[in-house]
Amino acid sequence: MTETIESVSQTIIETLMENPKVPRNITPDSKIIEDLEFDSLAVMNFVMEIEDKLDVSVPLDRLTDVRTIRDLAEAIISLK
Repeated sequence: MTETIESVSQTIIETLMENPKVPRNITPDSKIIEDLEFDSLAVMNFVMEIEDKLDVSVPLDRLTDVRTIRDLAEAIISLK
């Protein structure tokens, strides 16, 4: 199955929704730090969880360009 930005975004959102502390109104355009109120440690833990779930490794230098859920999905797609 070919993954799309939309399907990866949906997987990311579903994973976020498993955490009762995150807002319920998450969209692909939600900003990870500002809207979800993640600090750098929370971002790293979350990215590791997504990497495990999607069987991909996101290099740290790629994370510097990630601001939104969609940005993360695009980075993951480009690495697969």
